[in-house]
Amino acid sequence: MSKGKKISLKIVLVVIALVIVVAIIAGYLYLTKSKDNPEEIFKQYISKINEEKYEEMYEMLDEESKQQISKEDFISRNKNIYNGIDMSNMTIDINQIEKSGKKRIITYKTKMNAAGGEISFDNTVTLNKESDDKYKISWNSHLIFPELDETDKVKVSTAKANRGKILDRNGKELAVNGKASSIGIVRGKLGENKEADIQKIAELLNITSDVINNKLQASWVKDDNFVPIKTVSLNETELKEKLLQIQGIKITTVEARTYPIGEAAAQLTGYVQTVTKEDLEKNKGYTSSSVIGKNGLEKLYESRLKGENGVEIYIADKDGKRKSTIIKQEKTDGENIKLTIDLNLQNNLYNELKNNEGLFVVMNPETGEVLAAVSTPSYDVNKMTLGVTTVEWQEISNNSQSPMLARYLQSYCPGSTFKPIIGAIGLSSNSLSTEDTFNYTGLSWKKDSSWGNFDITTLTAYNGPKNLKNALIHSDNIYFAQAAMKIGAKNLTSGFDKIKFNESIDFDLGLSKSQYSNGDKIKTDKQLADTGYGQGEVLVNPIHMASIYSAFCNEGNMIKPYLEYKENKEVEYLVENAFTKEACDEIQKDLIQVVENPEGTAKDMRVNGVTIAGKTGTAELKVSKDTEGDTIGWFNCYTVNYDTPYLVIGMVEKANTNGGSHYLIPMIKRMFIK
Repeated sequence: MSKGKKISLKIVLVVIALVIVVAIIAGYLYLTKSKDNPEEIFKQYISKINEEKYEEMYEMLDEESKQQISKEDFISRNKNIYNGIDMSNMTIDINQIEKSGKKRIITYKTKMNAAGGEISFDNTVTLNKESDDKYKISWNSHLIFPELDETDKVKVSTAKANRGKILDRNGKELAVNGKASSIGIVRGKLGENKEADIQKIAELLNITSDVINNKLQASWVKDDNFVPIKTVSLNETELKEKLLQIQGIKITTVEARTYPIGEAAAQLTGYVQTVTKEDLEKNKGYTSSSVIGKNGLEKLYESRLKGENGVEIYIADKDGKRKSTIIKQEKTDGENIKLTIDLNLQNNLYNELKNNEGLFVVMNPETGEVLAAVSTPSYDVNKMTLGVTTVEWQEISNNSQSPMLARYLQSYCPGSTFKPIIGAIGLSSNSLSTEDTFNYTGLSWKKDSSWGNFDITTLTAYNGPKNLKNALIHSDNIYFAQAAMKIGAKNLTSGFDKIKFNESIDFDLGLSKSQYSNGDKIKTDKQLADTGYGQGEVLVNPIHMASIYSAFCNEGNMIKPYLEYKENKEVEYLVENAFTKEACDEIQKDLIQVVENPEGTAKDMRVNGVTIAGKTGTAELKVSKDTEGDTIGWFNCYTVNYDTPYLVIGMVEKANTNGGSHYLIPMIKRMFIK
């Protein structure tokens, strides 16, 4: 190393050493100043209140204060008051400091958050310099609140706000504040064979005996106390009768959030549960006994549903007489949320499909009101809100049928229900006409030998020209594969983009995006052909699909779906002129024939006195043409010139075992048969 470099290195090391020394000296001076500075000492005291370090606070008191109150009583008084009012984020602004011999009198303003809102007041504190030349705090109860005397108590009176209801369009209740049964044990009344009885109770409640014993052994429990063990629905009559045969069991009625149609709307309403520590840290306006929406509409509308509890914090004297009010907040009940949902329709369609994995979406195609959003199978939402055991939660969460999944929010391969959309894009872009026909024979076709073993197959041979009308009536895959290739990837993707594929749809609940490809384009002729009949990489969300189909009866305009009921709401379109009016007139006319024509794939959907346009669909779920896989069955339909306009999207999984779209048709048909 050169001499110059050695000198530079020494200079650097010297500078670093000086910086360290200066930092140490500055830190020492700061700490020394803090110990001797009454302002800094008092600020430290306030910070310890926020940190709940009551024992350390006590050590900051002067000797006279310590003679007046023991450490145990000091900790208890401060802790009980501050925790009792849910105090947080205490801050002070010091106005002035007066000197009086060895005393320093600080005048300051306190602000803190508490149950009921922000509390602020002016106060003073005296610090005495004691024999060790350190300032100590002269403490009494006035330091907590200026009007608080030593024998006074701080009281908190609450008025619980009612959580808002979730109602259907007719005011029928989907989520309401109801009653439940609290199962508890009076320890002193248990029979002689306590262990056996506790084990029996545990088995009936689907919990462990350890859970019960831990609750019975809590420090507050006395032999004559009612110890809550588990809350169950009021209608658990058989369970409660069995429990009441055991000595020591007591059942009381408690308030609880309940869901009148339970499983039928579980994924839609979601549920509430008691707040967790994490909830309290993230959200204001809750106490440890509050409930909070965990998913579904309960979570979405939480801020509007929850309301604000009424709280009064006041000072009472030793006889319980009110001296002064610190803060008062009147209670505000939560808002009732009215939905577009029709409870009867929701319940009926759930009962139709409940033993399957599937969904129904029903919408008014003229207004966009979602009348039903059903997902099956479902789960016991009333049990979830009352609290499930670890075993019960594992049973639900590990269920391969995904009962908690809101299927109508996901996206799926649409199969042949996609064909009307292909036709509408082709007609609207003038790249396909009603007169266009394709020449092919048999039930299998491929473009040429370059496709190898890749063939497009269809199920039914039919007489007549291979045109749009006949292809829709017979659900001809080969026609729509060739139609997609004629329309071309550019026209198709432009049409898909226009109707909001690959976009987030503005809807009350978050919808999975629809897509026409895993990337940003249709890459090959094979993919283009598959796209023509709703296979390949196409995925569509059912509520988005309902909006697209609404264009066929709205002169080409896609209605905007919505879920919260609005009186006299103006019609909103998700996409105006998604397709041309002429294209939609043609598609609607053909979809009516899918139902009305004796050869139509949905001929079983014919209802006397009702004109219905519809399309069946089966989507194959497999990794290649040469493998076996599961299938999804679809049936999409809507009424034409009907008193109550309905647009229905129905889907059932495992269609290869239950008949698919033809399994759904009778369920939907019963909507129109009185």
